Amino acid sequence: MMTADTIKKVLSMGKIEQIGKVNLDFTFYSGEDVYCDGAVEDELLQIARDYAEVEYPRIIEEKKSWEVLYHLSAQRENIVEWLPIDKTMSVLEVGSGCGAITGVLSRKAQSVTCVELSKKRSMINAYRHMDCDNVTIHVGNFQDVEPSLPNNYDYICLIGVFEYAQAYIGGDAPFENFLNIIKRHLKKDGRIVIAIENKFGLKYWAGCREDHLGTFFSGIEGYPEGGVVRTFTRNGLERIFADCGMTEYAFYYPYPDYKFMTNLYSDEYQPKIGELSDNLRNFDRDRMVLFDERRAFDSILREGLFPLYSNSYLVVLGEKPDTCYVKYSCDRKRDYRIRTEILPVTLTGLENRGDMTSAERSGLPRQLAVRKHPLCEEADTHIRNIEVAYRKLKDRYGGGELRINRCKLVEREEERPYVELEYIEGVTLTELLDARLAENDMEGFLELFRKYLRLVDHHSKEPVADFDLIFSNILIGRKDGAKPFDALENSVWTLIDYEWTFGKQVDTKELAFRAVYCYLLEDKKRNALDLDLILEELGVTDADAEEYRAQEKAFQRFVTGKRRSMVELRDLLEHSCYDPVEFLEKIRLEEAQGHIQIYEDTGLGFQEETSFFVDNMVVKSGRDLQLTLTVEAGVRQVRIDPAFVDCMVRIKELRWNDVDLPWTGKTSVLTSNGTGLDDTGSFVFPTNDPNLVISLEGLPQEEVNTLEFGMERIFVGREMAQDMENAAKRRLRL
Repeated sequence: MMTADTIKKVLSMGKIEQIGKVNLDFTFYSGEDVYCDGAVEDELLQIARDYAEVEYPRIIEEKKSWEVLYHLSAQRENIVEWLPIDKTMSVLEVGSGCGAITGVLSRKAQSVTCVELSKKRSMINAYRHMDCDNVTIHVGNFQDVEPSLPNNYDYICLIGVFEYAQAYIGGDAPFENFLNIIKRHLKKDGRIVIAIENKFGLKYWAGCREDHLGTFFSGIEGYPEGGVVRTFTRNGLERIFADCGMTEYAFYYPYPDYKFMTNLYSDEYQPKIGELSDNLRNFDRDRMVLFDERRAFDSILREGLFPLYSNSYLVVLGEKPDTCYVKYSCDRKRDYRIRTEILPVTLTGLENRGDMTSAERSGLPRQLAVRKHPLCEEADTHIRNIEVAYRKLKDRYGGGELRINRCKLVEREEERPYVELEYIEGVTLTELLDARLAENDMEGFLELFRKYLRLVDHHSKEPVADFDLIFSNILIGRKDGAKPFDALENSVWTLIDYEWTFGKQVDTKELAFRAVYCYLLEDKKRNALDLDLILEELGVTDADAEEYRAQEKAFQRFVTGKRRSMVELRDLLEHSCYDPVEFLEKIRLEEAQGHIQIYEDTGLGFQEETSFFVDNMVVKSGRDLQLTLTVEAGVRQVRIDPAFVDCMVRIKELRWNDVDLPWTGKTSVLTSNGTGLDDTGSFVFPTNDPNLVISLEGLPQEEVNTLEFGMERIFVGREMAQDMENAAKRRLRL
């Protein structure tokens, strides 16, 4: 970060411009942006200049544009928001683009230095963060800017940048060269943060296109078409680190990917079975769906192979942060946006002492804890209310069998409050219910469900209730010394998350219905559950169920406000997911429906066993078809079935031995089970068995004859065909 005197000096030389409080340094700018996303960047610049960030969610929904979502979504910040950056630290952000993460870095760090090749993107960044007085953006090629950068950064961030190294770093080993250059600018104990796609990410095997090239399987195949972009597996990245002499690093696994991360896993804390269910994330392009990614992930987790197939990597080069797991709840209104993390803490709490060395801290006894942090000031009250909920629920369930996970509120001067909860080992009730369902053990399922009801119902008349008593929030562990584990007897049931606790009485059957409702929505395979049996168990009528569903919708609106979730935004962008099996079946059916069947009447009528399908049809265009049939002497009629589905047909040619035959009027040789639309030979067929019959009676015949038939054919839906038929009949009556 430049000093005030340096800035004044450079400003006087005309090398620095200011947008608000942000400094843009053009010392190394060539005067031309060598890459650009086109007109959308002008649109982004106008949005950044004219609107406050609080308006971005509305604009994203209105624009329905992948580029606007990608560059302006606040969820992009999640990838670095959790990092232990504080106001004593300086950060270098290489490839800052339109500023997707610059804002959060500015809020956390003392100073942020950005390097960005594009002037227009740098201006977008500056306008959207113009109130940040600790940001300098160097506009220009990194290789030109780099020699002027200091060597004392606490963090250097390469978010979606490392894969482009060979585009702007020379030599036979551009990725190694880039990393060696970068690490020269790091403090002794500093960290480099790399976010990058995994070329073996499960989404690519499942049918997503490669993020940069838009092609199928290109990363998996080793980029056979060439190009400058390269992503890596974990092994590939580790080889690069080893070549650079960097041996201290930690891998994290952003899910669904690093761009719009909601969960961050680590080697110490990997996903649980059934947890990875948010996989249809094709915001930018259509995709195939070759298999169920959730089930594939479950198989991968059982085999311990998650690091190989994680969709993205976040690598921290340097000392590993304490955090093992992070979850972001961003699809909410600001009052309820929080970050949940799992990390080791000392048993004594002495780690809070500011005078302790890292060695002293590492020597203290440690255990995992869960912390919930507000992501903005508006959510502070929500965090404080979690501790209030703990005390009230503890009182309500006192003397019962349902344990409430212990919670304490931590408030420090000039810092945001957070709550700390126990980290408890065990299995969720969801996992146990799934196991019973998979074994078709309905009685076992009901036994678990009945125990859940009994525990939840304790002191149910009290004016306090956790509305989110879903099965995944109930953790079941072994009682001390209990062997073997029995979820019904030798177990402890703990409510681990009670964020949505309200000071009112809620009927147990309503809480249980919501738990079942959410359980069924999470996974299609749970549709095997007999819902009527559960409703009977609860005493819930159809009217009750309808009321509870309406209440659930109201609750979701209460939590999210007017914000659309990422799933809803994906639907707005209208990028399709294609199931190849269904797609191929559709093509097969269309081809079958489009087959043309021929019948010949030699005096015995039209018979199925002597019919045949046309295999020498000429397609003049998508709709124009030309048939040439060989007809032996003695055939009285030829029937042509133009399709096996509702359609429209317009006759364009009918010839017998090179002589034109009439297909309209009183002399027409053609009849049909369709309805004529006009006097030119256009027919509509509201039937799956349309046919056209050509009479050959009285026509001169040779031993072998030629019948030529040309038509235009259009497939239509049944309702449209019937409407057209009715309209034609009304015209005839008039």
